[in-house]
Amino acid sequence: MSDVEIRRRWHTVAEVAEMLGYGETKVRMAIISGDLKSVKDGKLRRILPEWVDEYIALKVAESERDL
Repeated sequence: MSDVEIRRRWHTVAEVAEMLGYGETKVRMAIISGDLKSVKDGKLRRILPEWVDEYIALKVAESERDL
């Protein structure tokens, strides 16, 4: 038996909310506004890890502009 690490390829809205310290509603609003990319998979939204990183970079850039 080998030790294989299984890494998630994408995340649910709930998982992203937990990662960011947001509520699910705030994540859904970021998706609706176009700030956070997602794809529809059946009834669920899925978010790639790099899209979370892009969203964080966007928020940092916005914060730096507001200084």
